[in-house]
Amino acid sequence: MRVEYREEPCKAALNRVKGMPFEWSLNPYMGCVHRCTFCYVRAFERRADRPSDDRYGTSIRVKVNVAERLRAELARKSWRGDPVAIGAATDPYQPAEGRYKLTRACLAALRDASNPFSIITRGPMIVRDVDVLAEASRRAEVSVTFSVPTVDDDVWRTTEPGTAPPRQRLRALGLLVDAGVRASVGMAPLLPGLSDHPRSMERVVVAAREAGACGIWANLLYLRPGTREHFLACLERDWPELLPDYERLYADGAYLPRAEAEPARKEVRRLAQEHGIRDRRTEPLRPKGRDEQLSLLSA
Repeated sequence: MRVEYREEPCKAALNRVKGMPFEWSLNPYMGCVHRCTFCYVRAFERRADRPSDDRYGTSIRVKVNVAERLRAELARKSWRGDPVAIGAATDPYQPAEGRYKLTRACLAALRDASNPFSIITRGPMIVRDVDVLAEASRRAEVSVTFSVPTVDDDVWRTTEPGTAPPRQRLRALGLLVDAGVRASVGMAPLLPGLSDHPRSMERVVVAAREAGACGIWANLLYLRPGTREHFLACLERDWPELLPDYERLYADGAYLPRAEAEPARKEVRRLAQEHGIRDRRTEPLRPKGRDEQLSLLSA
């Protein structure tokens, strides 16, 4: 696949977000070469009249000045030091980061401002930045989530064609945890009939436990217009026998009905408890002030 990289400055680094667990997001790139068939960003691309089909991921916008803009925004008197989510719309550790190092530059800016942040990624390249992540973790709350919805090679290769193998991500997680950085696993999205079987989910939980994950959570597939058409077309090509089930399950909207979704999330919580997934870092990195506050509370 040929990819076009467009080097373009941005007017703002931080984006205010609505309807998400976080208020601010940061994406050094727009567009993603991972080409996951289920990517929810395809829905946003369609709303913006940009390609959401197989063309998505063939043109990547590189925000060449994003780190400079971020430093300026963090220095504003009006900035309250709110947590920043990195990678909500495009993976910050896709291959372009190896060349441009914009994510690393942004992490350094957040570190220097002692600003809390979280990262979600499928990219093992993050281990390159373990030094910055460790320094930042000593100054503010920092967390990393590796997206690992499955360790099944067939499901992974078919639905996440441009990503690193799941077990490479888990090895990267282990290296971060060994360095004291909090790193967890997000099983998202679980795909009905493909990766939501109890045995399939247990394999991920066991692998996450072996890697040293500090936590684990799960979410089910979300299909908005733009994502829906592309995913169902891929499903019809790769697993046609499942298409009628998906058309039934998602007949009333983008979300799986609660009665269908909750059992899988509940099972992941049960498996996490059974296999003892918790923060096992031998020397966890935390802001100095937090340890002092915890000591006062326990006194």
